[in-house]
Amino acid sequence: MPHLRRETISKTGYAMLYNAYEMQKSMLAGASAMADFSAGWLNNPANPFSYMGGGAIVASALEVFAHAAAPRGKPAFGLDHTIIDGKPVAVEEEIVLRKAFGQLKRFKRKGVTDGPKLLIVAPMSGHYATLLRGTVERMLPVADVYITDWRDAKQVPLSDGTFDLEDYVDYVIEFLEVIGKGGDGDMKGQRANMLAVCQPSVPCYAAACVMSADKNPYRPKTLTVMGGPVDTREAPTAVNTLATERPHSWFSQNVIATIPATYVGAGRRVYPGFLQLAGFMSMNLGSHMMSHYEMFKHLVQGDDDSADLSKDFYEEYRSVCDMTAEFYLQTISVVFQDHALPKGEMLHRGNKVDPAAITDIGILAIEGEKDDISGLGQTKAALTIATNLPAAKKKYYMAEGAGHYGIFNGSKWRDRVAPVVEKWIASNA
Repeated sequence: MPHLRRETISKTGYAMLYNAYEMQKSMLAGASAMADFSAGWLNNPANPFSYMGGGAIVASALEVFAHAAAPRGKPAFGLDHTIIDGKPVAVEEEIVLRKAFGQLKRFKRKGVTDGPKLLIVAPMSGHYATLLRGTVERMLPVADVYITDWRDAKQVPLSDGTFDLEDYVDYVIEFLEVIGKGGDGDMKGQRANMLAVCQPSVPCYAAACVMSADKNPYRPKTLTVMGGPVDTREAPTAVNTLATERPHSWFSQNVIATIPATYVGAGRRVYPGFLQLAGFMSMNLGSHMMSHYEMFKHLVQGDDDSADLSKDFYEEYRSVCDMTAEFYLQTISVVFQDHALPKGEMLHRGNKVDPAAITDIGILAIEGEKDDISGLGQTKAALTIATNLPAAKKKYYMAEGAGHYGIFNGSKWRDRVAPVVEKWIASNA
């Protein structure tokens, strides 16, 4: 009875926390709008106060606050063209398949029907798939790119059921089948390549195992896992320590909240995106504070271009969504506490997920030298546990100097990591 009482109090408390967060967000939205208006007023050349001492400093401080406190929704990819052979090619977003908790999106290159099919599997970890905008943009010139566009759990009504780690595996399998069966002209029936960024490394690997065991004709041709927690016993990070130093019940009682009545998904139990964001921000609080201070200095100095780069990053970074409680809690248990996949104990629909079933999928494991989320060796384990996969079908690459985000976004991704992915896909064509 005491345990039930503590859980009830916890559920009530976190339902209140979500409501408190929504109230604070509403108040900050008003304050952000006022600060933005005031900054614009102080920067207006027609305003005599803009020429007074300290005006630029106050305006810059208000602009930083306005940006930090502004409410955010789902960002757009905004990728309307790419460059192929030196010529611009129009790109259109196309929804290939809609499901309750996510959709399969294709970036269709107008007039281009060749090139390998590539499914980029985005993390379901508090951020939208647009976090991989740079990943998609870099691969568009060389591949027919699809992405998993996961849905914010608070926008999914309770009537649509639940979504856990096993459902995630099912979604990946279905997406690969849809891509393989579809396509343009001679592209039909072609096995896709798959690229999993961070969290989906485990469910994507499991999907590859299940499809291989079933001799599914649409199993991926290659699987690239990047900065993923395949075996978190290797070089544990602060994220891994947090997941293992507390019992499973602690997470259920302390980080799960109930969606308030203001959303379509009212009553659904979730791990809120704002809690995930708070956790990531606190891990590198000093760096984030310095980034905002640098943004402030750039604005004072009139260096709008540099300030805009910081704004663009945080515009994406602060756009967060909720994930279902059952998916989050099962991931904590299976991936971080039980290490079920590398130990050969992971199950999918009652059947063993067997890495030895993979015999013809080219696996590329990519890690960042300075990754503080998935330590060195955690992703490389994907190669070790595939015991029946020939050595020629395995490849490892460590991006020197790259942190977690650097392996799939930014100049290190574009100039060093992406070419490795391209060559691997081409060598397994």
